[in-house]
Amino acid sequence: MVELTIDNKKVTVPEGTTILEAAKTAGLLIPNLCYLKGINEIGACRVCVVDVKGSHKLVTSCNTPVQPGMEVRTNTPRAREARRTNIELIMSQHKGHCIACARSGNCKLQTFTNNEYFERNSYVKEIPKENWSKIFPLYRDDTKCIKCMRCVQICDKIQSLGVWDVQNTGGRTTVGVSGNRTIEEANCSLCGQCVTHCPTGALRARNDCIRDFSVYGPISQEDKIKVVQIAPAVRAAWGEEFNLAPSFATAKRLVSVLKKIGFDYVFDTNFAADLTIMEESAEVLARLEDGKHHPYPLFTSCCPGWVRFVKSQYPDMVDCLSTAKSPQQMQGAIIKNYFADKIHEDPENIFSVSIMPCIAKKAECALPTMDSTGTGPDVDVVLNTREFVDYMKSLNIDVYGLPEDRFDSPCGEGTGAAVIFGTTGGVMEAALRSCYYLATGQNPDPDAFHGVRGMDGWKEAAIDINGTEVKVAVVSGLGNARKLIEAVRRGEVFYHFVEVMACPGGCVGGGGQPIHEGKEMAEIRSKNLYFLDSQNERRFSHENPEVLKTYEEYLEKPLSRMSHKLLHTDHHGWDMPLAPKLKKR
Repeated sequence: MVELTIDNKKVTVPEGTTILEAAKTAGLLIPNLCYLKGINEIGACRVCVVDVKGSHKLVTSCNTPVQPGMEVRTNTPRAREARRTNIELIMSQHKGHCIACARSGNCKLQTFTNNEYFERNSYVKEIPKENWSKIFPLYRDDTKCIKCMRCVQICDKIQSLGVWDVQNTGGRTTVGVSGNRTIEEANCSLCGQCVTHCPTGALRARNDCIRDFSVYGPISQEDKIKVVQIAPAVRAAWGEEFNLAPSFATAKRLVSVLKKIGFDYVFDTNFAADLTIMEESAEVLARLEDGKHHPYPLFTSCCPGWVRFVKSQYPDMVDCLSTAKSPQQMQGAIIKNYFADKIHEDPENIFSVSIMPCIAKKAECALPTMDSTGTGPDVDVVLNTREFVDYMKSLNIDVYGLPEDRFDSPCGEGTGAAVIFGTTGGVMEAALRSCYYLATGQNPDPDAFHGVRGMDGWKEAAIDINGTEVKVAVVSGLGNARKLIEAVRRGEVFYHFVEVMACPGGCVGGGGQPIHEGKEMAEIRSKNLYFLDSQNERRFSHENPEVLKTYEEYLEKPLSRMSHKLLHTDHHGWDMPLAPKLKKR
């Protein structure tokens, strides 16, 4: 252990701890912009500079290890003046139109700038505006980039994609798409981790509220049947922006909000998550039982960011993906077919919206393979959680004054197994619960497969199902997915079934979830979902009465001809830019 003094306060921390982290343990805040523990510790912004006794120059606290007897002062006149100058220099290349920025009120740079009381900027510089695609779901504004390199490091170290890179030198230094590519040409998975870790509004998701939720958009057209679905992970996060307790910010209260907005029907994506389990479980068991040679492992296909990753990085393994659509797209297909038939409505007259924790979902709904009726996308528009919450705020909805309400039928019933889809390991656990039942005719203890829970990036288990040992694995974060695939290819591991989520922690940590600077919320939200599962009267997908009725009235059975038509997809039916290291097909 190392003992030092920070602002006249004795602090004892493990050897190797940085000054910044040591200060945190003592409850002392040192301002910083570019720092991400273990990921980005490069001192690029130089906002975290401090005075150290005996040093003739200021040091960056984010990457300077503590030393025994070190005396640190964080707010000396020299340190404050340097910090102020560094912020001014950053602002000289920053278009400070905060009112119109997606991160206004939740931006570290804005906070620090306000705290310094700038009357003018002595270093104002003309900022060239980059010509960025208005169609791609991920949007970059070069005029708000502070060159902190967070996006570069997250994409490289955590997701292993290397989409972003430093460009130019000196005062012209900026961040852009690597390899002189456009973003459309890049192998971007659209996980959105660069967005959630950007300290400013330089990176954000495409805002679809502007187009579809204006006074002239479909939401305002009286002749449209307006339908919306809510993803499992959304219920664990939507209340955060209103400082609501999870016990108050329930999915049922969100139903009431959506009814007030003007939706005619509010459905639960948990219904489709249960459908997904019925289809994927049947797919797993069919492979195990038919005795034929199949490529293993079978990968889940619920996460569109992961599917994009496979297609760009390992195109030869696309056939290892389950053909089951994601819950969002299953729900969309059911709405435009089964539900449309039930209410005797033309699918073209239904405006179908989904609220998702994800940016990749925006691209998924636009795929040519996601039009089951031939009349247009099964899901017309996707709003991420942040986007939806901002829309709520714009309508001045009094959440506190609204009661809870029920989801509509026939796509509004979900089980506990479905709700845990929102966290890493949840899809696997839900699938194992139903696989066991389908193979044995008996329900297992719903918590029997808790070994696949937790925030570890790579988990594995061996499950006995009716005398057959089924080897499974769960990974979250695309960097971990790459490690697993490479280990499979080297013959070091073997699995029958693998769950992959692009975002660390799963959908609860998705790129469209509320941003809390300096806090990783995935684990907290995950615990909420497991609690909801434990409290649900039904904890098995195969016991969902609305799912069973849908099969009885429309789909017949899992893997039937109609199920394949509506609930499954051809992953080869669309193209994805290949990773730079791969040759063009």
